[in-house]
Amino acid sequence: MKKVMIIGAVGAGKSTLIKALFGETEPATKTQSLLYRDWVIDTPGEYSENPLYYRSLIATSHETAAVLLVQDATRNRSYFPPGFEQGFPVQTMGAVTKIDHANADIDRAILFLRQSLPDGEIFLTSAESTEGIQRLKERLMEIVHH
Repeated sequence: MKKVMIIGAVGAGKSTLIKALFGETEPATKTQSLLYRDWVIDTPGEYSENPLYYRSLIATSHETAAVLLVQDATRNRSYFPPGFEQGFPVQTMGAVTKIDHANADIDRAILFLRQSLPDGEIFLTSAESTEGIQRLKERLMEIVHH
C-alpha cells in the first residue's frame, strides 16, 4: 500500500495530526527520523526547514501516493520555499493545523501554503476539536487506495 508523506516545520502539529487521523488522543512526541506507520510517513520538522534535507524528502516521495504539507495556523511565516510542491512526483496537498487556537490566522496560513502549493487541495484541521480530521482522512484514504 502506498503511503502519504507528511511534511512541516518543527512544532507544526504533524505528529499530533497523524495521531488524530488514527483516532488517538495521547500527546505526540518529537519525531527524530522518518517514521513509517501504516499508510503514513511522518517526517522530522527539520527536514522541511533545512534545504540539505530536501533531497531526502524528494527521494522518499517516490514511494508515496501523496505528500501533505502542514502549515501551523499560529505561525507568522512559512517554512516551505515558493513552488516547493513542484519537487514531488506525486499529488501534493496542504493542511492547516491548530485552526481553533486563540492565535490562529487561517487566511494567513492558507496564503503561506499557496506560495508552495499553488493549486493543491487545502484542509483546515484541529487535532484538539477533531474539526476537519475525518474529511482529511477520507481524502487521504481515497488517494492511498486508488
